[in-house]
Amino acid sequence: MIRLFCAFAVIVTLSLVSCGKPSPDEWLTYYENSGCLETPRYDETIRYIEKLANHSSSVHLTYFGISPQGRKLPLVIIDKDGAVKPSDVRRKNRTVALIQACIHPGEPDGKDAGLMLIRDMVIHNKHAELLDRITILFMPIFNVDGHERFGPYNRINQNGPKEMGWRVTSQNLNLNRDYIKADAPEMRSWLKVFNEWLPDLYIDCHVTDGADYEYAVTYAMDHSANVEKPLRDWTAWLFLPAWERQMDSAGFPVFPYVSPRIWSNFTKGLNGGIAPPRLSTGFGAIQNRPSLLIETHMFKDYKTRVDGTYQSILQALDIIYREHETLRKAIDESDRLTANPGSRYIPLSFRVTEKADTLNLRGFTYHLHPSRISGDSVIVWEKTPAVHRLAYFNDNICTDSAQAPWAYIVPQEWSAVIDRLKN
Repeated sequence: MIRLFCAFAVIVTLSLVSCGKPSPDEWLTYYENSGCLETPRYDETIRYIEKLANHSSSVHLTYFGISPQGRKLPLVIIDKDGAVKPSDVRRKNRTVALIQACIHPGEPDGKDAGLMLIRDMVIHNKHAELLDRITILFMPIFNVDGHERFGPYNRINQNGPKEMGWRVTSQNLNLNRDYIKADAPEMRSWLKVFNEWLPDLYIDCHVTDGADYEYAVTYAMDHSANVEKPLRDWTAWLFLPAWERQMDSAGFPVFPYVSPRIWSNFTKGLNGGIAPPRLSTGFGAIQNRPSLLIETHMFKDYKTRVDGTYQSILQALDIIYREHETLRKAIDESDRLTANPGSRYIPLSFRVTEKADTLNLRGFTYHLHPSRISGDSVIVWEKTPAVHRLAYFNDNICTDSAQAPWAYIVPQEWSAVIDRLKN
């Protein structure tokens, strides 16, 4: 396998957000006007997008469905020429990036970062050249009902914002477990958008739960056998090395999104693994679309997390702006392989082996302390920086597969399955 290198210098600038006394700038977002401590509710978010759309013909606000509580699901289309149909965008040979926030509304970083990035492009003409080759689909709030279940204690260990939404929908469904079963009406509407547009890049914005470390941004992006080889190689050897390098230059060194193998003993190593298709990036992988999971660090202050998300999105867009031809070729080749199954077998499940690499995690010291509730030992993180040299278990092997069928036979009593498959 040939490693690809980008022979160019990358100059990036941080999003400079003043979080002191608000300036008279009428284009400051609700988040910025709060001193970077608060995130807007649904109505305020929609008002700001409408304001952008009224000012710029490049911004179009539409809605792609209705929630169980009757709220409209917003979709913002940012296209240089005001195109709003997939066919018109494809005719212009533009790359399509789908950026999604608030699938877990307690983790709203992507909403505030996305609003600022759009504003910077269409109002302040920053990074506007990206729109020459990219059309952006931005979903500021996916789980709209959960978003409006606002409160200060919905993520009690998270460092801001002051108040945030709730994790699940009004039907108590976790949308980021619903991509394959499609029980939620919100998800069925989302699947129609995805299949209509078939975005070339999919970004899902989250916040972590768990361990403490120095990184403000962690990530996951599948480049396993879950993805066809042309796109797998593009992701592993072109996109990720460039994105990691550019994030470091932007002041946000990144680390893979991992979890300890044993929570009470951090030295036993870190687990990677492959996201199943019930999750956003797992679904993107089996659709042959590069899917970047952004997980900012819950203990970092809200401004740091929003800035990290802003840069994560910006650097990803910068890469597909330059590499739009190689990305399109990798997707097309991968789709041809998938659409011509022949006698090939499709991997269905995976297992992480005992083979491990070694990673240096820039974290903090910690000690174990008996829990007053359970009596078990729990980790208490300290504030002294420490580099942990840890085994990283991310060697994945296929444990089950099935031959691609020519057709499916659906018994009459299960005809409802057909509607799910159409989604």
